[in-house]
Amino acid sequence: ERFHDHCGVDFKGLGGAAKDFIVHQRARGASTITQQLVKNMFKVRTEYSTGLLGKIPGLGILIMKTKEILLALVIETQFSKDEIITMYANTVDFGNGAFGIKTAARTYYNTTPDSLSVDQSATLVGLLKATSSYNPKKNPKRSMARRNVVLYNMVIHGHLDHAAYNRMKDEPTPLHFTVENAASGRAQYFRNAIDSNEQLKEWREKNNVNFYTDGLKIYTTLDSRMQTYAEEAVLEKMYEIQQRFNGRWGSDPCWVDEEGNEVPGFVESVAKKTPYYKVLESRFPNNADSIRHYMNTPREMRMFEYRKEGGKVVAASKMMNISPMDSVAYMLHFMHAGLVAMDPRNGFVKAWVGDIDYKTWQYDKVTSSRQCGSTFKLFVYSAAMEQGLTPCDTELDEVFHWDVYNESKGEMEDYSPRNANGRCTGGQMSFREAFARSVNIVAVRVGKRVGFDNVRATAEVMGIKSPLRPDKANEDKPAMCLGSMDVNLLELVNGYGTVANYGKHIDPVLVTRIVKTNPDGTEETIYNYEDEVDANAAISARAAYFMQKMLGFGLTDGGGTSQPLTDYVDSYMNTTDFGGKTGTSNNYSDAWFVGTSPNLVAGVWVGGEYRCIHFTSGAQGQGSRTALPICGRFFQKVWGDSKLRPLVSAKYVGLSMPSSTLECAEVEVERYDEPDTTFVIDDADITTEGEGGENPTETPPAATPPAAEPIEPGQEM
Repeated sequence: ERFHDHCGVDFKGLGGAAKDFIVHQRARGASTITQQLVKNMFKVRTEYSTGLLGKIPGLGILIMKTKEILLALVIETQFSKDEIITMYANTVDFGNGAFGIKTAARTYYNTTPDSLSVDQSATLVGLLKATSSYNPKKNPKRSMARRNVVLYNMVIHGHLDHAAYNRMKDEPTPLHFTVENAASGRAQYFRNAIDSNEQLKEWREKNNVNFYTDGLKIYTTLDSRMQTYAEEAVLEKMYEIQQRFNGRWGSDPCWVDEEGNEVPGFVESVAKKTPYYKVLESRFPNNADSIRHYMNTPREMRMFEYRKEGGKVVAASKMMNISPMDSVAYMLHFMHAGLVAMDPRNGFVKAWVGDIDYKTWQYDKVTSSRQCGSTFKLFVYSAAMEQGLTPCDTELDEVFHWDVYNESKGEMEDYSPRNANGRCTGGQMSFREAFARSVNIVAVRVGKRVGFDNVRATAEVMGIKSPLRPDKANEDKPAMCLGSMDVNLLELVNGYGTVANYGKHIDPVLVTRIVKTNPDGTEETIYNYEDEVDANAAISARAAYFMQKMLGFGLTDGGGTSQPLTDYVDSYMNTTDFGGKTGTSNNYSDAWFVGTSPNLVAGVWVGGEYRCIHFTSGAQGQGSRTALPICGRFFQKVWGDSKLRPLVSAKYVGLSMPSSTLECAEVEVERYDEPDTTFVIDDADITTEGEGGENPTETPPAATPPAAEPIEPGQEM
């Protein structure tokens, strides 16, 4: 009430608070609105503010209060009372994660501050005294009583007449509660990626910045149109893929070992990771029978499903009467996907889809690591081009054997790569044909020719940050050339972007700038990606040019594994140089595709939540049948947008090279079948015994069911 009378510090209030503490041993606050504004804006009540002296007992609070008072006095000399109250309203916490009046108006009443009614405004003002006790959602009666106190004070001070007060005091203020959370809005996985980005984390800690409470404007690289197309493409194609998967497995267990046998106890092991199971464990610590009983008792639960609405596939849910254990098995039958797209010229991430439905699965498939299969061959051939070789150089496509040391077994073992189709030519094959057809034997021979260390170094400088050296006793592991290592989709797409960007590597960029509002209302840019960007020449322009061509040959050459992409982009190939590479890991556990062009590179991963969940044939589960169609549909939507097309359409700027480096002489050879024991799956790249396995490098959280609501203490079970 003395806000318009004091100078920023209420000395009368401070005296009263001191008296109460001395006489009655009762503490009460005496901070003014101006002081609270200082606390909100300048973080004076943090260790960052007090420094080393703040570690001395009792001195920290004195430093905080002194800074708070001094800054409050300064603010009062620089701003009017109306400006101060406006800044306060824009920074104060209204509860439920609503910082500032704009967010509070939207959260509690789904409106804007200038559209708030008198009783709505009074409710929000009353809420500030104690955001939990007077929360209109949690404590409506106490909130209404507090609202009436605010309304009556308005009457006393002449801001409201008695008649209006009498009309409102007995009527509740209806809520339109629309609290925002991580699952609300668009691009949820991308928003989480910003929050967890290591570079941004380091910058935030260094500059004492809080994304959630500092009222910042964060400008991202995401293109809302491309994001929409990416989400649509994932749902449309995953719906079809899921139908194929259901057709193969039905309700039968789809978690199988390398021999196709059901993995025993698998569902139970996953169920033990669910929140509901952990609640039961805490309630029945020594009673497995009780846990088993409740895990197998049916109850109403909301479960994920695909649904078609207005001709569009959407991620939806349905109520099912199902036991928590069966709900785990039900959810494990869903296939998953990730898609990320970026502009290779600057590293700007344009679209990011971490899975099929964020509300159900928060584990981001863009940043989770899985075996990348034949997509890794890009780095093998890039290393070869970097050493002066060309697409028309050749290697022998014939079975060979190496003695390789297996550290886990402590002995030498035979390593013999096999081609995906179970056949080899027995003759020389050009790199162009071998890359387009994804020929494993030639890829490993090329890796040996250029040196496995050079392949590894090339992959790392082009953008692969995951460790490629897990076996210290076996530095030159040939299976690396076939994608035996785990990488994530983001770094893989980033590596392909290096080729599209003529050999220059730029780390993915998620945020372009961050702006804060100063107390005087002016805006200040406190972060700019141009200050952080680090571009370097990873490979030569010559090597990049040859790899651009090699990626294109995968679409245009006979037998190219990326040929199906033309079904989606054929209408735009006269204005854009498209390319791509497929990949499939052991047992079809992971299917990949990276599609390239000069201005946009996109990658897709498809697979089960765990590696033992997969298709059983290449006709259904390989990269060209699962991941490629999603990328193709995304490209089709982007290039089909008349406003986006001019931004993404482009041809590579070529180099002057002898025709003999690209137009390879054909060598006629008679293909022959390898022995039956060497036959491997179509486009599967790691065939050494013992490779792969059932356990992912990163175990995803039990993203299975939102199995059941946690049990509250005393609740009936």
